[in-house]
Amino acid sequence: MIVSNVSLSCAHCSGGGVGDSAATAVTDAYGEVSGALPPLSLSPTGHLVVAVCLGFIGTFGFLSNFLVLTLFCRYRVLRTPMNLLLVSISASDLLVSVLGTPFSFAASTQGRWLIGRAGCVWYGFVNACLGIVSLISLAVLSYERYCTMMSPTMADGRDYRPALGGICFSWLYSVAWTVPPLLGWSKYGPEGPGTTCSVDWKTQTPNNISYIICLFTFCLVLPFGVILYSYGKLLHAIRQVRSVSSVVTRRREQRVLVMVITMVVCYLVCWLPYGAAALLATFGPPDLLTPEASITPSLLAKFSTVINPFIYIFMNKQFYRCFRAFLSCSVPERGSTLKTFSRATKTLRTIRQEKEHHVSDPAPSTALPTPNSIHGSSQGASHMTPPLSNPDSAAPHSPATNSPKPKLILVAHYRE
Repeated sequence: MIVSNVSLSCAHCSGGGVGDSAATAVTDAYGEVSGALPPLSLSPTGHLVVAVCLGFIGTFGFLSNFLVLTLFCRYRVLRTPMNLLLVSISASDLLVSVLGTPFSFAASTQGRWLIGRAGCVWYGFVNACLGIVSLISLAVLSYERYCTMMSPTMADGRDYRPALGGICFSWLYSVAWTVPPLLGWSKYGPEGPGTTCSVDWKTQTPNNISYIICLFTFCLVLPFGVILYSYGKLLHAIRQVRSVSSVVTRRREQRVLVMVITMVVCYLVCWLPYGAAALLATFGPPDLLTPEASITPSLLAKFSTVINPFIYIFMNKQFYRCFRAFLSCSVPERGSTLKTFSRATKTLRTIRQEKEHHVSDPAPSTALPTPNSIHGSSQGASHMTPPLSNPDSAAPHSPATNSPKPKLILVAHYRE
């Protein structure tokens, strides 16, 4: 690396002595960030393509996330604990579009980093912190949905404490993993062709490698594992609910399923290439990744700031109705995916309670029959047994007639 800096500096010097060359080399050792181009860079056409992509990501990322925040502030129906987590994700993505993308866009238009070494460290810290906030928030969101579905009691729709706790955890967790490079555990430096900055992936020292392994494990693999576990449990619960739900409810639950799958796939498409490229740069040969191969995963990671708001607006009926009402300056229609999700949750809880009730108390209705059970047993008796003239002779048949009725009454209740 020092040799390449010396050769780069001598290409710009005018024949100074050895001392001048050494001084220039020291300057360029810091100037790889704040002055000259790095040894391996993109062509002018490549920088132009990256600048166009970053311009698109920054513009649409800002507009879409700003729209989500505007809808949340304008419509009271969106102010739910679950949507508060979505707003936290949109806020972090909006900050990336404001505090990060413009600087990398300007650097790509000029083919070099423009705001010096301190600006590179600041850019790397802010973007790494906000990116991890988005990842952890997606994991917290999936876990909150899982807890809401599997809880034995109905959740309070106005209890913001779990959501606020999840938001605070996401931000503090991210800060805890992005501050160490500022204190000496790894460092922030140029990334790819030198027009963006991030964690130093290329320095193969024990100090740097240990940080990268921990960052990859606890900030990429662990959140993805939480997402898979939580949504896997939710999908299993939705299949249980579908057996006792109407056709309309099944279609609505399929929309939730599609939304979940889309979120997981987008998570993988945006962040898995970046994690793989970071590991290859850390453990592979020094020149394994070309500038084009190193900048593409970074663009995909930044593209998540555009993808997330579109998932929430166009695949979430609640946000979509408010979005249409916002465009037409009208009142949003009633009904939402959240209500459907709550209905499925209520159904699952009732089914679980009924199963536990039947296991613990096999035949409570034989002692004290309810009016509905008497009515059901009379209908069953009219089809299965002949009329009995002696009232005492009906007693031996009542337990056999009433025992299967609670399950039938439950199914009829959920088909209404």
